[in-house]
Amino acid sequence: MKLVSKLVLATATLTLGFATVDVKSVSAAIINYAFTVDSPINKGNGFFSFDDSTLSNDYTPEATIKSLSFQFDGDSTIYTEQDDTNYPDFPVAFQTTSLTGQTSFALDYLFNDKSNPASSISYEIIGEDFTIFSRTSPDAEPISGKVSYTQVPEPTPLFGALFACSFGLMMKRKVALMKKVKI
Repeated sequence: MKLVSKLVLATATLTLGFATVDVKSVSAAIINYAFTVDSPINKGNGFFSFDDSTLSNDYTPEATIKSLSFQFDGDSTIYTEQDDTNYPDFPVAFQTTSLTGQTSFALDYLFNDKSNPASSISYEIIGEDFTIFSRTSPDAEPISGKVSYTQVPEPTPLFGALFACSFGLMMKRKVALMKKVKI
């Protein structure tokens, strides 16, 4: 009896764990990424999301951004997807492959300085490259920086794993309590 209850507990925990963590949905999903900009002049953080069912079938798959929010450190101005100079066709997320072979998504986003509308400064993010440049002064030296991306996990698998672990602990306590009652 002791072996059977442990086997049932282990099977139930593994089944729930695999069912909640490793499920691949057939339907579309919203993919979320956080990104950080780092240049000698400006640093900032942002977030974007897109629907993976809208990915193009091109050599480099891309999808139009559904939601974007970006803010430079120390500046209260928030830039959104509507601030892209080519909105609504841009900004886009495009698929990239690292040297290690890992696939991820990056951003193509061009926006003007909103904190100082009289300024001719523009910002461009393409993949891992960040550029600050002047739209009116072709002799001005552009300033370069780097962009890093982190995929934000969906909360559903995390809650599913938490539920599976909690259920397993609850069943373990129940089995231990039943053993105490039998003695």
